[in-house]
Amino acid sequence: MPSRPTSSRSAQLQANPLTANTAHSRSSADINRLFSLNPLLNVAVAVLMLGSCALADDTRAKERENYELMSLFVETFQQIESNYVRDVDRRELMEAAIQGMLSHLDQYSNYIPPQDVSRFNQMVEQEFGGIGITVNARQGQLIVVSPLPGTPAYRAGIRAGDIIVEVEGKSTDGITLSEAVGKLQGPVGRPVKLRIQHPEEGSEPEDVELIRELIKAPTVLGNSYNDKDQWEFMYDTERRIGYIRLSHFSRYTADELKAAIDSLVERDVQGLILDLRFNPGGLLEAAIEIADMFLEKGTIVSVRGRNVPERSWSAKKSGTYPQFPIAVLVNNYSASASEVLSACLQDNHRAVVIGERTWGKGSVQNVIRMEGGDSALKLTTASYHRPSGVNIHRFPDMTPKDQWGVTPDEGFVIPYDRRQWAAWDRDRKRRDVLRRASVRNGSDNSSTADEDSVRFEDTQLQAAIDYIVKKLEGTSKDSETKQPPDSATSTDNATTTSESPKDGAATKSPAGSDSNEKP
Repeated sequence: MPSRPTSSRSAQLQANPLTANTAHSRSSADINRLFSLNPLLNVAVAVLMLGSCALADDTRAKERENYELMSLFVETFQQIESNYVRDVDRRELMEAAIQGMLSHLDQYSNYIPPQDVSRFNQMVEQEFGGIGITVNARQGQLIVVSPLPGTPAYRAGIRAGDIIVEVEGKSTDGITLSEAVGKLQGPVGRPVKLRIQHPEEGSEPEDVELIRELIKAPTVLGNSYNDKDQWEFMYDTERRIGYIRLSHFSRYTADELKAAIDSLVERDVQGLILDLRFNPGGLLEAAIEIADMFLEKGTIVSVRGRNVPERSWSAKKSGTYPQFPIAVLVNNYSASASEVLSACLQDNHRAVVIGERTWGKGSVQNVIRMEGGDSALKLTTASYHRPSGVNIHRFPDMTPKDQWGVTPDEGFVIPYDRRQWAAWDRDRKRRDVLRRASVRNGSDNSSTADEDSVRFEDTQLQAAIDYIVKKLEGTSKDSETKQPPDSATSTDNATTTSESPKDGAATKSPAGSDSNEKP
């Protein structure tokens, strides 16, 4: 995501001389008076004028047209407010108008009202005041999926399978997940009182008071926790094949990934599996920095927009990791920055891409802070183009035969249906549980977070292992490093995957693989 515009940008947008045309039927004074009564109209002005007032070559004719359109908007607002049969909330009316304008653009452009700004910032930064647990609301109960290592909940001994029966003295019976997160999260330093019911038969409820801390949700994950409650990144110790899963791209992801890979290099890693399945994306800068870790040269990505100067990023040799083979796992819900990374490694012949065709979200959203930061406008301003020059974005009129997203390399398209993804999800949740935190008095209660103890046979992951093993065997026989199959940027085999999630595929959005929350 490009750098965030400052509030002065919003001020500049609001300063457009709307009162230049005094010949119009509605006077300048009338419009200015209405603006002074309802400051939120300035937000609407900024939205309407984004495409014109900042351009140096605007003509007077276009300014006149903008003024006339804005006058129509103001008059409509006044008529509704004055004459509608019932009283209307001015703020709700204005926000509905803004959302209506944005609905004619694309699904990624939207207005973020004041009540949602805090949640939006948490989503972007992956920081929040909380106690550090992943919870799920199941059958009317609030169940702990797993504590996060080093957090207040972890230190207090809360573990997988515990039931939170009360928060601040109020029962959680029938609570929804969003309600639970709202109660457990809060200002850093503020206490929260919980009543915990442990799953052991005959155990008494335990009252605990936790002090909320700044929780940084990890974005770099392994396949499972080791007995030290740390992520294990070495998947195959015999062949020394590493496995790293990226949940999304935040400002901490590149540093977290570097630390994980450094630990693998110290153990003489010979190959790496990078799992981007269900990764919805995040910060473009993070994807670029990560791609640069694996490339000595070549284009990483370019960004093009109507009013945005074209810009491209290239890899630098310094700081590049050894040329061990890499396999990247993607699925229908790998989107945005995860597509930038996988397309870059594919086009530069640095990795093989395995799994399913990706989502096709190749647009850049600029976050414009409005009303002094109280609200925000997320506006699509540009699009990503992979090193081959192809636009990643899937537009509404595109078909599976068109070029969009990232298609796995030839011979590595491995689709899963709904049942397979459901089994994958159950197995993933089971392995995301802390080992020691799920055990008390020698009793393993990890099954409480997963009704299905049968391991899922992940054929996509197995294909990645087989690929790396084959590359390593070839390297041992021949000192010349072989390249992975040519990238499939022409999408000649695109018809093997679907334009949207396949018939019977998981019906999840690119926001993630499950509905658990981390308060």
